[in-house]
Amino acid sequence: MRVKMDDSDEDINPFTSLLINQDDKPNAFTTIQNEAPNQELLQNHFLRSIQSTVIIRQLPSEGLSFQLWPAATSLVSLLDSHRIDPSNSPLSTVLTTTNNPPRILELGSGTGIVGIVAAATLGSNVTITDLPHVVANLQFNAEANAGVVGSSGGVVTCAPLRWGHAADVERMGSEFDVILASDVVYHDHLYEPLLETLRLMLVGNKIVFVMAHMRRWKKESVFFKKAKKHFDVDVLHVDTPCNGSRVGVVVYRFVGKG
Repeated sequence: MRVKMDDSDEDINPFTSLLINQDDKPNAFTTIQNEAPNQELLQNHFLRSIQSTVIIRQLPSEGLSFQLWPAATSLVSLLDSHRIDPSNSPLSTVLTTTNNPPRILELGSGTGIVGIVAAATLGSNVTITDLPHVVANLQFNAEANAGVVGSSGGVVTCAPLRWGHAADVERMGSEFDVILASDVVYHDHLYEPLLETLRLMLVGNKIVFVMAHMRRWKKESVFFKKAKKHFDVDVLHVDTPCNGSRVGVVVYRFVGKG
């Protein structure tokens, strides 16, 4: 499947599309907000495939890394659906050709919801990562969902990982089958560090990178042009636009060349 990136489209403001409207997704989120300003949001997400609820803490006042982004909810829905019916899952071409369960690393995990749901629905050993100052909230969410994850045989661990730092990549190792990420292409100064991390992990290995992305800026086409120098890139899935957006979330697969 191919998706054309139309440079004539106007930019889409990312700050108006952080959260998906509950009515637009079959697996609705329930949000509980403290009355005091600048405090946490606790969001419940019911997973039909395992009949359990994942609880995620957001800290909006701490910045974008502490909030839920649309592409994350798309990956969550795909993982949930994959558990129910793998034969009709867009992720089956990735998840059924690896170890069972696959060993997973998540980049730019933010709240950690994607990695936590992957562990819960696949029974996988998942490492969720982000910048050092984000890890404490990742750990909070991992611990809050340890029971749900453990009941499926999964395990979630948290670690700091800075894109573009070879030492961080070396510390992570290469014992993974799949790398996941969602909404990680937004600041252009992070394109090169992210691509360097992917190059170090994918090229020469059999690791597959699955990235859910909602286009917001025309400049994002630069990332994909650079990526195709090192990786074969194709599309696994395209969401129907929702919440008033003109574009939907696209799920890409990256495989290292050579």
